[in-house]
Amino acid sequence: MKFRNLSHTTDVIIRRLHFLLGKRNLVSAAWWGIKLGNNISFDGKCHFKRFPKSRISIGNNCEFLSRPNANLIGINRPCMVSTLTEEAVIEIGNNCGFSGTVIGAFASIKIGDNVRCGANTLITDSDWHPDDPRVGQSKAVVIGNNVWLGLNAVVLKGVEIGENTVIGANSLVTKNIPANVIAAGNPCKEIAKLPV
Repeated sequence: MKFRNLSHTTDVIIRRLHFLLGKRNLVSAAWWGIKLGNNISFDGKCHFKRFPKSRISIGNNCEFLSRPNANLIGINRPCMVSTLTEEAVIEIGNNCGFSGTVIGAFASIKIGDNVRCGANTLITDSDWHPDDPRVGQSKAVVIGNNVWLGLNAVVLKGVEIGENTVIGANSLVTKNIPANVIAAGNPCKEIAKLPV
């Protein structure tokens, strides 16, 4: 019994050390000119890239998990937050959590407060090949307060997800999803209403 407690205690200490080492991400964010709120924590190396004149702001009490075993469901890449044009804006609210999440904006991505992004989620407002004539324009993405994106969910351009909504694992969100629902699938659609 004591051996089990020792292994758990050791794991907790190692995890806290990883969060302390994660403070180096604050230097990276400052280098890229990203506006950070208070009490932001990092487990593993988060990748930031801000295009000149664009804006990235992250609210208070956000957590970024980037190490493969920082989330025991499994993270297959680090968190990445980037803007790719001068006009691009990324705004992340307070108390949000990200596990291996990629957020890439050519136009605008706004994420509300208390948003949870499961492992390996992707949020983008573009098709990522603006030089290809088959690609349409970038379109803003808005994710409301208290939204939960499940494992491997992908949110594509022009989507608005209403507050308190849960997006199921492995969903591909291509159209607006209303508030207070559970939605899932490819393409993602409402499957149940949540009590308000």
